[in-house]
Amino acid sequence: MQRIGILTGGGDASGLNAVVRAATLAAAGAGVEMVGIRNGYRGLVESDFQRLDPARVARIHRRGGSILGCDNIFRGDAADFADGVRRAGLDGVIVVGGNGSLTQAAEMAPLMRRGAVVGVPKTIDRDVAGTEATIGFDTAVEAVENACERLIDTAESHRRVMIVEVMGRDSGFIALHGALAGGADVALLPEIPYRVRRVVDAIVERESRELTHTLIVAAEGAVAEGGKPILDRRRTETTGIARLGGIGEALAEQLRGLIDDEVRTVNLAHLQRGGPPTPFDRVLGTQYGAAAVQALLDGRSEVMTSYIGGGVELRPLSEAAGKLRQVELDSSMMRAARAVGIRFGD
Repeated sequence: MQRIGILTGGGDASGLNAVVRAATLAAAGAGVEMVGIRNGYRGLVESDFQRLDPARVARIHRRGGSILGCDNIFRGDAADFADGVRRAGLDGVIVVGGNGSLTQAAEMAPLMRRGAVVGVPKTIDRDVAGTEATIGFDTAVEAVENACERLIDTAESHRRVMIVEVMGRDSGFIALHGALAGGADVALLPEIPYRVRRVVDAIVERESRELTHTLIVAAEGAVAEGGKPILDRRRTETTGIARLGGIGEALAEQLRGLIDDEVRTVNLAHLQRGGPPTPFDRVLGTQYGAAAVQALLDGRSEVMTSYIGGGVELRPLSEAAGKLRQVELDSSMMRAARAVGIRFGD
């Protein structure tokens, strides 16, 4: 193992640079060259590389985003990716990404004439199967929690219903954790079809207890009972890829016709992606990066780093490829949320 490449695929997430830094330092310690592949899989196809060394990555773990760049629009072919690995003369590739990027890694691996592939789970949505933690999720939840605390202040002062729309795609982890951490009263998740009337009941019930505000955290993929996910039409048309967005304002319009309270919405959007990583995401990214390099040095391939039971281990890449992790409705987290009075519109 003389030359390893690393790419950060899909959307950005805080903690990516911690992975790049740790992988580069671990490789250097083993006398292996580390090559940064720019802009995700696009860099493999376009042969867009940069050399990474300890000096280049020394303090990047404190920064959000990725120094290598990300691309969640480019759609290439696994054979072209494998050919890019060959042209670059790589003995191994570390793919840091979410569902899509890890699925592409699993498809690319059997087509490679040389080299090995190790995946690292990254997504603020925490929807990658085969691991309990993904890079960027903790930082995203912190952003939601901070927003909730600020919005509660103004909601209490003006007797408002505030709706906070958060990311998560088809999984409700950000909404659930953000609601618990931020003290929300209602959480709408993709896993639980909601009824508007039950949301109204929650607002009215709070008012009967002289609680003059209601904070609702709505996942972008939340769906009304019998309805369909709400798409951001402009982004969907621009990218050609279905993009969720707009649940907050759609719900607000429904509520305005049913209650007298003023209803306001805030879409946190990409505020959840950026900013310095939390200590947890820095430490997790560091563990993942070091473990990925060690896996390649040990001759492993088609595996991914995974956080299980408080530690990092290797799991088959196939456990994540093409699969979706969602909130388990009988989990201790859900039981705690219901116990403290969070309503889910069901």
